[in-house]
Amino acid sequence: MSETRPSTLRATKVFVVDAFAKRPFTGNPAAVCLLEEPRDEYWMQALAREMNLSETAFVRSRDDGYDLRWFTPAKEVDLCGHATLASAHVLWQRGFKGRQIDFYTRSGVLRVNRDEREIVMRFPAERAVETERPAGLCEALGVDPMWIGRNRFDYLVEVADAEVVADLKPDFAALAGVPTRGVIVTARSGSLAEFDFVSRFFAPAYGVDEDPVTGSAHCCLGPYWADRLGRDELWGYQMSRRGGTVHVTVTDNHVLLGGTAVTITAGASIP
Repeated sequence: MSETRPSTLRATKVFVVDAFAKRPFTGNPAAVCLLEEPRDEYWMQALAREMNLSETAFVRSRDDGYDLRWFTPAKEVDLCGHATLASAHVLWQRGFKGRQIDFYTRSGVLRVNRDEREIVMRFPAERAVETERPAGLCEALGVDPMWIGRNRFDYLVEVADAEVVADLKPDFAALAGVPTRGVIVTARSGSLAEFDFVSRFFAPAYGVDEDPVTGSAHCCLGPYWADRLGRDELWGYQMSRRGGTVHVTVTDNHVLLGGTAVTITAGASIP
């Protein structure tokens, strides 16, 4: 019997970063894997499942920027904000010299910059179009919505106030049957005067019952609330148990998503 040879691939460096966070153990944790060599999607999915965070990002250098892919524990996704922020944070911490990073993704080129206050990501605007109530959605959420819309990823549900958002106890098994990536529930911020709107995000069909802070959901939330509040610059608060703040600026076809990040573990080696 021939001897099995060990892999000749160099070890992958993995970081865990809390994104949209100013201090550890808040915001949304993401794993960031810096790839020295190509890995196939089966290996990436297995590692994402092992990390068991809402997203694991895979970053590989190219001549004009970085290739970037995102995996939940269940499947690959087309757009992710917090893991992009975490990836940029890791690259700058490891000595990337420029003020701008271009990530090449399944949603096109995502341009990320940093200033003295925060990392700012230029993402596509994902506006929701009003739609009929899909079967089972309101029952799964346990709400009577004021408005329901949909974009290419998610349903967007506006409810009466921030208290309704905070008190949601969805039926995740039923919600997993809704035929979208996820469901965004939102309301005006009410007594939370430092914010313009609040939200929560659920994606049980993708292996994430509730995502702590969802950058890509704000590609939809930003345009929605900009239209209703008459302002292009907004502050959103995602009311998960961990909680997190997203600074949103809306342009015609894009949103700028701003936030900070904190490294939790740095540079573990994965064979």
